[in-house]
Amino acid sequence: MSDSLRELWLRGIAFNAAAPVDVLIRLLDEAAGEAGLLMCEGRDLPDAVIDAALSHPVERIRRALARNLHVDPARLAPLASDPSGLVRAHLAGGTRLKPRWVRPLPDDILVTFLTAQEGGEDGRVTENEIVWELLSSRQVPPSFPRDMAGHEHPALRLYAAFQWQSLTAAQRDALLDDPDPAVREEARKGNRQLDPEAVEADLPPIGSRDAVFVLSTCALSPAVLERCFADDEVHPLARNRHTPADALARLARHPGAEIRRLVATRPDLGPEAAELRQDPDEDVRMRARLQPSIRTWAEFEAVHRVLGHSRDYTCPITEPDTELSPDWYATCAASEEPVLRQVAASWPGLPAELVGTLALDDDEEVRIRLACHHPLAPPDLLLDVFVTRPAHRPHLLTLPAFSRTGRTHLIGHTDPEVRALAAADPTLPEPPLEDPDDAVRRAAAANPTLTPDTLETLLTDLRTAEGAAANPSLPVPRMHALLDHCLDTPPPRRPWADAGPGLWSRVVVEAADPE
Repeated sequence: MSDSLRELWLRGIAFNAAAPVDVLIRLLDEAAGEAGLLMCEGRDLPDAVIDAALSHPVERIRRALARNLHVDPARLAPLASDPSGLVRAHLAGGTRLKPRWVRPLPDDILVTFLTAQEGGEDGRVTENEIVWELLSSRQVPPSFPRDMAGHEHPALRLYAAFQWQSLTAAQRDALLDDPDPAVREEARKGNRQLDPEAVEADLPPIGSRDAVFVLSTCALSPAVLERCFADDEVHPLARNRHTPADALARLARHPGAEIRRLVATRPDLGPEAAELRQDPDEDVRMRARLQPSIRTWAEFEAVHRVLGHSRDYTCPITEPDTELSPDWYATCAASEEPVLRQVAASWPGLPAELVGTLALDDDEEVRIRLACHHPLAPPDLLLDVFVTRPAHRPHLLTLPAFSRTGRTHLIGHTDPEVRALAAADPTLPEPPLEDPDDAVRRAAAANPTLTPDTLETLLTDLRTAEGAAANPSLPVPRMHALLDHCLDTPPPRRPWADAGPGLWSRVVVEAADPE
């Protein structure tokens, strides 16, 4: 048995959807090498395997589990206080795969990170470095600062004070009078953001990166506004919610179409909105037509998450804003403006009858957004987007509604990723084991229609061994026998990046899932 076959068998079994608990736990042995790490990070796991990995003496196993996107994050809570700071940092930083759907961490894990007094017993990272990992991971839901503003622990009230403009007026008042001096000081700094004179006194040099942040988020004095217009540094003003009406009117008549586009959808726009609907720039006119439908800043943000993006844009999908009304989304779904229908298609709470309507929409972007965002999107739509828009394929394969059958008509497609998807369809009469593409052959070898006798032949071929080991029809005793061979002599160590499962592995796991 070659080292190459050993490694292929291990990786295949690691992603075999039919592998029982005792098989998967054997892969936690150090002799399994990267296959055990890939399993801990790259697939859903039974509770018993999660428990074994959580308490595993090898740090690398716990680090891999910390980055698992498929396990309920509540099960990973012990890793937030793991003895290893690197394990904690991996959980705080989130998965390496950077999926579109960013899953928020539960409050108890966030509280553990934000109140920690040290970064782990090993001393390799600090508690502040772990918090920075957390804040850059998008795993903190937007509502968390508001929820923590009245918490008994001062570190959490301090965190809330850092998010000053997301708090209510009552929460700000309470933090300004907080018993903890550090919280009061941060609240005082936050409150200066809404004081035009204080902002003017502390304003960084206009044109600097720090100044752009201030000019786009803080309340500005008339003097600062005039300096911005004089220096033509008005782009931040167009995005600033605190920009006053007279400055907005000037921005709406700015010679730069980009500036007029930015202000055209603002909910606080005055009579100049009618002028923008007659603007010489087509994009400005379109955005101005949307403006009467945008009454709040939450609606403004929902629209701007859609505007100007291509069909292949794969921005992160986070928790929807709870301030938005279902009635507003329903109105958007019936709009004549494609952008508003795209906004509606992006809301996962849209009722089934509207989902059915938008699934047949004439605008392709509406259909793509519905497929990527809504749990009730029809399976045939998901498959259509998979075939026509490769950028969305990794995300679509993670969706429960993505059909595991009905793909056989794609077996002759010119795109090998599409053929690999078809090759995993359990209704396919003859999986294409001789396809010229490696990924298609591996997916075909993992097709559950293959008999154990056929799998024995495929297990000895380097082109199909990994797929055959991942095949759910492989008898469990044979899985154990392969592990007996593999774990007697550990496989050679390889760089982690070289061992990652490709798109075909996700196709195989999804196709074999009995649900």
